[in-house]
Amino acid sequence: MTSKLPPAIRERALQIAHHEMGHYVVARAMGFATGGVTLSVTMDLRHQGGASITLARPIASMEAMKAHLEARVIVLLAGAVGQTLAPTNPNARRVDKSKAVTILKGAHGAEQDYAKVKELQHLLRNITCPDTDPASCERVTAQLKVMTDDLWARTQKIVEELAETITGLASVLVDGMTIVEQWGRPVDTYEVVLTGAMLERLGLVRDIPLVRVAPTQ
Repeated sequence: MTSKLPPAIRERALQIAHHEMGHYVVARAMGFATGGVTLSVTMDLRHQGGASITLARPIASMEAMKAHLEARVIVLLAGAVGQTLAPTNPNARRVDKSKAVTILKGAHGAEQDYAKVKELQHLLRNITCPDTDPASCERVTAQLKVMTDDLWARTQKIVEELAETITGLASVLVDGMTIVEQWGRPVDTYEVVLTGAMLERLGLVRDIPLVRVAPTQ
């Protein structure tokens, strides 16, 4: 249980739990089907985490494709943005965009989210601005910036609206962490697995609303 976690491990676990629950909660809010969430932290503070999100959904038009790509980028950004929520104050709704950017571009796992975001943003720009000459680098860069700023703003708004749910579920995740039994090896890892079925039974999960945040532009 959480009370048995060393303070440094608990602090790291809460940071990563906020990240994974940022993905999970925002994915549900954006209409994606979700599965389980996992988290592990070692004594030397290495970590692994994951939130299962189903990407299969019907896309029957170019507008539906655009909406899907926007939603997917927002879900990817939501991990880093959610990680900046204050773990010691569940009522603190404000996120730190500059810190989120640092997390996303760091070297601790979130860079995978960043790589996906960059590729999807180019695809989204190609769909949204089909008449732009690809050789016009300055114009393409400007269009990507407008799109990026908009998606960041929309992600921040959604995460702040759902902050109590994200922090609440992150605490549930960390509260379930236990030491891993390892035959013949040093015991140095705390972990937890919340399956999709376990999460579906939680009131915090059942109460996640569907959200539609319109573009700021």
